[in-house]
This record gives sequence, C-alpha cells and structure tokens, in this order.
Amino acid sequence: MDEFNSDTDSDYTSYWRDWFTSSRGNEYFCEIDEDYLTDRFNLTGLSADVQYYQYALDLVTDVFDLDCDDDMREQIEKSARHLYGLVHARYITTTRGLGKMLDKYKKSDFGKCPRVLCHAHPLLPTGLSDLPTRASVKLYCSKCEDLYNPKSSRHANIDGAYFGTSFTNILFQVYPALVPEKNKDRYSPRVFGFKVHGCAALERWQEERRLEMCRRLRALGVGGVFQGEGEEVGGEDDMDEDEEVEGVLEG
Repeated sequence: MDEFNSDTDSDYTSYWRDWFTSSRGNEYFCEIDEDYLTDRFNLTGLSADVQYYQYALDLVTDVFDLDCDDDMREQIEKSARHLYGLVHARYITTTRGLGKMLDKYKKSDFGKCPRVLCHAHPLLPTGLSDLPTRASVKLYCSKCEDLYNPKSSRHANIDGAYFGTSFTNILFQVYPALVPEKNKDRYSPRVFGFKVHGCAALERWQEERRLEMCRRLRALGVGGVFQGEGEEVGGEDDMDEDEEVEGVLEG
C-alpha cells in the first residue's frame, strides 16, 4: 500500500478499484463492474480460497468500515487483491469483460511480440493454470502462436490464474476477425549470402539413408560395410566380416 496514501478511511475505500487498476504493475487488469462484484452467483466457490473473504469483498466493493490495526488492514488488503484477481479471471470471459480487454489489446496495453518477424503484433495475457500460485502470467502472440514472459518484473509476478487458460481462446472465438494470418516467415541462416540450412537438411537426409542401409544389412547378417556408429575399422572383426560379405556376394 505504499503507492496509496490517504488521510481518511473513507478516501481509502471509496476508490479501491480505481486505485488498484491504475497502480503500477496492474496495467493488465481491467475494472470489474460493481454489479458483477455484488452478484453472489459470480463469486461462487471463492470464499474457500480467500482469507478474510467478507472483509476483502467489502473493501473491493467500497463498503469496508472495520476499525482494525495496520497489520490486520494489510492482510485484508492482500486478500482483496487476491479476490479481485480471481473474480477478474471470470469477468474477462463475459461480454463486457471481453470488450474491455479488447480495447486494451487494440492499444497494445499488454505489450508487443518481441519476435522480429511478428512485426510488433500485440500480445494478450494468459495463464498456464486456472489454479492460483501455480504459474505467473504469460503473454500470448496470436501471430506466431507462442508464449513470452513479461518484460517488467512487476508484471512477471502476477498470478496467471487471474487471467485463466480460456480467455484468449474465447476472445478470438467471439471476435474471429481478430485472428491474424499465420506467420510463415522463418529466419534462414546464411553464410556470405548463401543459405546454410539446405546443406544441413541434405546431410541429415543422407545420414538417415545411411543408417537405414546399415540396419537392413545387419538384418541380413552383413556388417562392417559403413564406417562409424561405434564400429571399429581395420580390426580382426572387420576382416572376418569382409570375408562374410565376399561369401554372400559369391553366393
């Protein structure tokens, strides 16, 4: 609570959601409508996951009036932030929640893809688990379909459960026009202007064919034809195998 100073408890609680969403490090969150927060159906099952649940809910909904010491206040504030995050994961899958997150997405509030060939495509926050404390939030690029860590340490410490695993998929299902054309551009390493991956691919293909031929010859009882793969060349065993090969050829 170092970022928020207030002279009275009334000022402290009157604008809690405004304070929370405007605080540094909370830029990924949108503001949850009050009517959503006050509908008990939307909060089903959360009381077991949040300490001081009722006090935390009172703080989030601006009706907190408990006279308590600073330590207790700090614990309730921590619980209020956790409660807001859990409700946020549910809210952003609703029509209004999707609309608010869409506005932030269009403004690139969540950042831009660091991959050069994605040309600064906007990112979306997503979780790797719907359960709290399992993993921090990640950023999803719909163009390269990959995940990235947030640049800021403040954002990197946000629990991924506050956004859930379904939000990004639901957003693109509701707004299919946002789905970008898949990026087929790939970086091709070159040496003095010449591509090198083609030669590497050819060598891999040749090696695979050689190993396949080795396996086929061993199945026929013929060995020592190719050098490598742990086989010693020039030994007595090779001489015996050469004699066996000659016998096979003569037969």
